Amino acid sequence: MATAHTPATSSDSATIIGESVHIRGQLSGGEDLHVLGRVEGRVDLERTLVVAQSGIVKAEVSVKNAVISGVVVGNVHASESVELTREGRMVGDIFAPRIIIVDGASFRGNVDMGDIANMPARKPSAERPRPTPMARPQPVAAAVPARPAVTAKPGAKPAAAPAASPAGRAPDKGGDKAPERAPERAAEQQKPAPVTPLEPPAAKGLPQKAQKTRVIVKRR
Repeated sequence: MATAHTPATSSDSATIIGESVHIRGQLSGGEDLHVLGRVEGRVDLERTLVVAQSGIVKAEVSVKNAVISGVVVGNVHASESVELTREGRMVGDIFAPRIIIVDGASFRGNVDMGDIANMPARKPSAERPRPTPMARPQPVAAAVPARPAVTAKPGAKPAAAPAASPAGRAPDKGGDKAPERAPERAAEQQKPAPVTPLEPPAAKGLPQKAQKTRVIVKRR
């Protein structure tokens, strides 16, 4: 439970308005003022205004500090702070750089804590450094050793390169004959073979030339 903090006041320098006292008009002074009775009008103080639980203030209030435990109807201007305790009830606007409203208090109005531009700016919190993602090592290709240069021996004849054969065929062993061309060989294979006419077989025991036979039929 929150507890109200009451500014320290000296009883020797404080003015007390009793419960049976009713003041109407304007109050001003350089001392603390404790209100246990009723005040209506205007209150201007250089120090602290304390409204007790039995006190009622219906006025425009301008003070250094204000502690409200009773009833206040009107606007309150404070150069330092305004505190509304658990028993306090207020209807009006509060203008102060520091305002305390304890849980259980009754308040209806607006709150103005001054110009925002004049308030000290908060220091920005230091941002945490973001971890830098580690780069993956790139694969390094193995260096291929260079082939040693072939030095020609003095007086040696350069070897003749074999002639390339078409369609990947190896060259003939003769070396001097030109290889056959594949298209000509394919054309020769596609030529039809010559057809030999078939001769009728010769009858056995008969000459090759047909012989005429005469048949004589006798009647009985």
